[in-house]
Amino acid sequence: MKSDIDLYMNEAGINALLVQGSAQHNPSMTYFTGMVHITKGYLLKVRGSPPVLYCNDMEREEGAKTNYETHTFSTQELLVNAEGDPNLAEALILERILTEYDISGRVSVYGTGEAGQIFSALNMLADRLPGVDLIGEPVSSSVLIQARGTKDDEEITRIRSMGEITTSVVGDVIAFLTSHQVRDGILIDQNGVALTIGDVKKKINLWLTMRGAENPYGSIFAIGRDAGIPHSSGTNDDLIRLGESIVFDIYPCEAGGGYFHDFTRTWCLGYAPAEVQALYDDVLELYETISAAIRPDKYAREYQQMTCKFFEERGHPTMGSNPRAVEGYVHSLGHSLGLNIHEAPMMRDLATNNAKLIPGTVFTIEPGLYYPDRGMGVRIEDTVWMKPDGELETLVDFPKDLVIKIPGV
Repeated sequence: MKSDIDLYMNEAGINALLVQGSAQHNPSMTYFTGMVHITKGYLLKVRGSPPVLYCNDMEREEGAKTNYETHTFSTQELLVNAEGDPNLAEALILERILTEYDISGRVSVYGTGEAGQIFSALNMLADRLPGVDLIGEPVSSSVLIQARGTKDDEEITRIRSMGEITTSVVGDVIAFLTSHQVRDGILIDQNGVALTIGDVKKKINLWLTMRGAENPYGSIFAIGRDAGIPHSSGTNDDLIRLGESIVFDIYPCEAGGGYFHDFTRTWCLGYAPAEVQALYDDVLELYETISAAIRPDKYAREYQQMTCKFFEERGHPTMGSNPRAVEGYVHSLGHSLGLNIHEAPMMRDLATNNAKLIPGTVFTIEPGLYYPDRGMGVRIEDTVWMKPDGELETLVDFPKDLVIKIPGV
């Protein structure tokens, strides 16, 4: 949580955090500012002091909404002083910020932007301020990632609200699918036109937008062989057929780049073939077993190990015995999420993964089994919160039925 930032800074020996970029779709900035309309800003967090914000003159009112001490700058003036060199202009504003607050020692850099310009500007800055040691922390253990690893009440409310939006759209998709007729095992509309994966995705984006959400990374709606490849988003021209497994993974965020929710269901329309049902039963049993087993302060990787053992005992290949496996169980059990769709702690089974699931953590549980050459795949995913008492709460409940009944089938 934000209240832990100074503690993590102290442990890492970092004197200040310097965040640059937009306040939208820029998690490190948004974490402090909220989703105000700042297209290019700079935030300085000195250890033991509240953040201060620098923004363009034109966005001074937006900066004031953050309730931080706010300073403004003129992009035109910076460019004039830099003789038109945008990289030097960037270095000059950074120099101004660090000089005004007499910053020296280790400064950790965050944010988004054009990599080349940032690289050049930081090199110039290092030359101009030799007493400042600019560092880039490891993504999985940086000060802000550690702070963001546990959520406060407001963050939980926002993630839960996104979950409610997400599942309402999932419900809309079910209603849309079941409103179609069937011809030769394929869904068709009232004009006899076959329904495609691309048609469904357009509806998903529309319904999310109507509810004030964004879909920045798209969604997965994959059928048949594509369902057997975990990150196949689905082929837009594919027809939607009865009895084939459909993996529907949807992970929208608040409009403007806020908090995410992550949710997956697997469906068969009309009926489920026996081999898909067997696969689904294994995944659902694992999901329920792991959900009941998770306890606070345990290493996250232990649950990945449990998952591999469970699936291997049922005859499925896993990453546990073959890290390059492309069928069976081929990914980790879950990940934290918040302002990023994927955050630490992760559940990867690595000797270097010392992350623990602690109270306040929001993470996914998403086991899956994938057999592309057999034309099928299954994944079940919910976003859960480890409450302060250590109990797990699924932030939004939604049925886990495999078969979606189609009228007349």
